[in-house]
Amino acid sequence: MSLPTAHLEEKSPLKDTTVMPGLYVHIPFCRAKCPYCDFYSVHDSELYAAWLKAIEQEIVLYKDRFSHFGTLYLGGGTPTVLPLDHLSRLIDSLFRELTLAPWAEKTIEANPDDITPEKLILLQNSGFNRISLGIQSFNDRILQLLARQHTAVASRQAVVAVREAGFENVNLDLMYGIPTQSLNDWIQTLEEAGSMEPEHISCYQLTFKDDTPFWAEKERGALQTLTEAAEEEFFLATSELLQSKGYIHYEISNYARQEKYYSAHNMNYWKRVPYLGLGPSSHSLNHETRWWNYRSVEYYIQSLQQGRPPVAGREILSPEQVRLEALLLNFRTRNGMDLKTLQKYHHANRNLPHLIESKLLEIIGDHVRPTPRGFLVADSLAQHFC
Repeated sequence: MSLPTAHLEEKSPLKDTTVMPGLYVHIPFCRAKCPYCDFYSVHDSELYAAWLKAIEQEIVLYKDRFSHFGTLYLGGGTPTVLPLDHLSRLIDSLFRELTLAPWAEKTIEANPDDITPEKLILLQNSGFNRISLGIQSFNDRILQLLARQHTAVASRQAVVAVREAGFENVNLDLMYGIPTQSLNDWIQTLEEAGSMEPEHISCYQLTFKDDTPFWAEKERGALQTLTEAAEEEFFLATSELLQSKGYIHYEISNYARQEKYYSAHNMNYWKRVPYLGLGPSSHSLNHETRWWNYRSVEYYIQSLQQGRPPVAGREILSPEQVRLEALLLNFRTRNGMDLKTLQKYHHANRNLPHLIESKLLEIIGDHVRPTPRGFLVADSLAQHFC
């Protein structure tokens, strides 16, 4: 197999920054591919060993380019699908070659059917202090429609298991807007999730992505998407219910019981703090420079076998692109943007009063932030200032 080489970059060091960068590690393996998912993953266990050796090589490539990381996030794919010895070896390599701050948030994604007592002990002993469970629903009919490998019972057992293992910061990933799912179905899942008192809940609307089985079924009329009115109803009902249970709606899709349980890793994404991505298809950001790895395990492995960074491409953002991206990301969060900073954007003084009157934005203290209805159109809010 020959590698495309036009966009390979030999060095992509992160600049010094007063805020510690984040570290993301993409584990590109799943037991099976969910029909709605367009994240890069494969289900070929024969690639585990070669991938693990390759990512160990990539870790070494970056070990001397910065001092500390403030967050670690193992995502996928499904990190916990790895056999215990592979997962242990990956963690050992990361902690041996790279340095995390003593107080760093260390998160791992897990599916209910992949959790074992041995893996939970490994994670606890390794210092992981946050676990994100891919629950999606507590309704077996919905889980079957999504082709998830676990049941509602397995989800409940997984939550109990991570608590018994000592995890004090647990996130539940949930999904709504699924064909045939009623608002009542969704509310029941939210109620059950809330009764478990996780520190964090993420609620994502199902989106139909190109090149997925769900997209093909939608195109031939076999699956129906939510109407705009239904999207609003689901979203606002979610926000109202979880806030009534004491959760802070701090980002479009994310809720936390207290500010200390906000996802520090994701908050850094939204603040444009530099981050390094390792593994196939991962992305990295160094202020105005973004680069990304091959979206192929095979290309990724071969590149590193040849002693080259597995970088497929890179881009340098213009100052105006950085300003627009910062605005887009800030309007995803409850904190919004500093009023004085926002007023430096084009058309701010002209359009801000209208957006406040329309109850899409509000001024709290010295910040302009989206309302829950503003979250619904967050991606378009920035267009009013550019």
